[in-house]
Amino acid sequence: MQERADPMPIWTPAPDRIERARITAFRHWLARERGREFARYEDLWQWSVAQPEAFWRSVVDHFELKLEGSTDVVLALPPEAMPGARWFPGATLNFAAHLLGDGRTGTALTFDSEAAGSGEVSWAELQRQAGALAATLRQRGVRPGDRVAAYLPNIPQAVVAFIAVASLGAVWSICAPDVGPLGAADRFAQIEPAVLIACDGYRFAGKPFDRRATVEQLLERLPRVHTVIWVPHLDGAARAPTERPHVDWATAVAGDAALELSPVPFDHPLWILFSSGTTGLPKAIVHGHGGMLLSGTVLSALHTDLGTGDRMMWLGSTSWMVWNVQVMGLLTGSTVCLQDGCLTGPGAPDWSFAWRLVARRGVTVFGAGAAFHTSCMKAGIEPSKIADLGALRTVGSTGSPLPPEGYAWIYRAVAPDVWLNAVSGGTDLCGAFLAGTPTLPVFTGEMQCRALGAAVASFDEQGEAVLDQVGELVCTRPLPSMPLFFWGDADGSRYRESYFGTFSDADGRNIWRHGDWLRLVPRPDATGGVIYGRSDATINRGGIRMGTSELYRVVDADPAIADSVVVDLEYLGRESALLLFVVLQPDAELDAALVERLRAAIRSALSARHVPDRIIEAPALPRTLTGKKLELPLKRLLLGMSIDKAVQKDAVSNAHALDWFVAFAARERPSATAARS
Repeated sequence: MQERADPMPIWTPAPDRIERARITAFRHWLARERGREFARYEDLWQWSVAQPEAFWRSVVDHFELKLEGSTDVVLALPPEAMPGARWFPGATLNFAAHLLGDGRTGTALTFDSEAAGSGEVSWAELQRQAGALAATLRQRGVRPGDRVAAYLPNIPQAVVAFIAVASLGAVWSICAPDVGPLGAADRFAQIEPAVLIACDGYRFAGKPFDRRATVEQLLERLPRVHTVIWVPHLDGAARAPTERPHVDWATAVAGDAALELSPVPFDHPLWILFSSGTTGLPKAIVHGHGGMLLSGTVLSALHTDLGTGDRMMWLGSTSWMVWNVQVMGLLTGSTVCLQDGCLTGPGAPDWSFAWRLVARRGVTVFGAGAAFHTSCMKAGIEPSKIADLGALRTVGSTGSPLPPEGYAWIYRAVAPDVWLNAVSGGTDLCGAFLAGTPTLPVFTGEMQCRALGAAVASFDEQGEAVLDQVGELVCTRPLPSMPLFFWGDADGSRYRESYFGTFSDADGRNIWRHGDWLRLVPRPDATGGVIYGRSDATINRGGIRMGTSELYRVVDADPAIADSVVVDLEYLGRESALLLFVVLQPDAELDAALVERLRAAIRSALSARHVPDRIIEAPALPRTLTGKKLELPLKRLLLGMSIDKAVQKDAVSNAHALDWFVAFAARERPSATAARS
């Protein structure tokens, strides 16, 4: 866990890229308007966390964010600092106003959908449809604070609906239609929506998936839904599967009603995101209009360098917070490019499909989960040779740690002059703790910097901040994007237990524990970071703790391995067992030679104590709806917990993959602690 990073950067920004960057314009503005000059990014970051009132007020002023009412007080802190911090408590605003801007022309959205084809939506049409839908919802009795749930894929209707809902001061929540009725109901039933916006189905990898029966089952669990907005996405003639009052999408967005923007308090709920829900009822995480505006502006403009003229595409499901971050790209006047369907195309799997789409759409900023990039790498494709990526200037990666080999592949196979912007954050803050900037060099395996305003540190077991060694990722001061509360958590106990039960400072003030292993790497201009996986899925061998991502880096580098998951089984009074499950590439075989090759690689790269006790072939690995490995649920299952208690199947993207592990657990549990071979 103490591996030193390469001292030489894999990419260094050219002077003109630095000068054109929006963060450079921000620094010039601070010098001119505030008399503050910062020689290094690290100095700017230190100021942003040491003087949060001055920093966040400068964000409001520099970007001319529309806050009405009193802005005299920027931050009101309770004695315990977190949770309960209130930002701009006297201000009002509406997030939707900032998404649409003033007088924007040209294309707001592009879309490419297996079910609906391809097309574009102008800024004017986006505002017209949002205004018409908002009028429909208002006529149906939707008021500020009412919840509106959406069961939609990544299509323009989802963006239009969100803007309409936000404009009313109602509260938005969405999940993708590949989520089953129980998974969707576990989320939406908690928030008791008044309206459900749902589609009839979707198309994935060339196959149609009819979800009308699912919508019907979902509505049975949502008795307070008084109106359904029906989106016939898979079949234009599909009828709504309900007797409740409903309106077809075409009718709901007809007409030219002006979009009325209801001002709401800064901390008025904007949307509700949900945790993965793989091991229990998903947490209903509430974010506010003001917090998302401030943090979304910083993330989009300063840490993604988005602006008018950019075209941004982030591959992801509407169940993943990346969808919300993608929508926030509209804050900068950028065009957002939506993709609905299989990432490898509608026919036989083709990892070059998305890259050709990037070229066709002229995408300038392209992001995806780290698993997508590593899959492309393992498939041996070279995007620069199969698509014209001349417009592409930024490649983003998130979701899980991108291994160093992934960095090398992007600069070798995609383009040598793109900025690789690897970020790490979470659904809980709908933003980033660690991010990038095009003004800093990129070092292999590292995120470039701590995000502005985010007082990120790495704590050892004693709660002391450490550098260049692995500790718990913490945030020591409030952020505007931290949750307002969890819906239904009346006394706030679940919220406090989720983040604030481990660390506090010398004055007894709460410190946010995020649950990731982090090593902060000091550099001349900024402190970078490396994530080593979730701290609740740590491998503990002989008292030596290791993040799982390190082992995956070694195992997945073998050309015979398509995927892997490691589970450290610790028993009371019995010997522990470290099990490595691998999915093989086609035509590969888990023979004695491959087993020994993997063991030798782990022994050499990590240590002898981290060599698995057993290496087992599995047909597929279950993952969350956002593509993360189910390390903790599998651990619980293999330790003897029943499947219904170990994992919520509807929160798993490929729940069928669990069946093999259930059978394995039943068959192997008596010998799971067999001596190491």
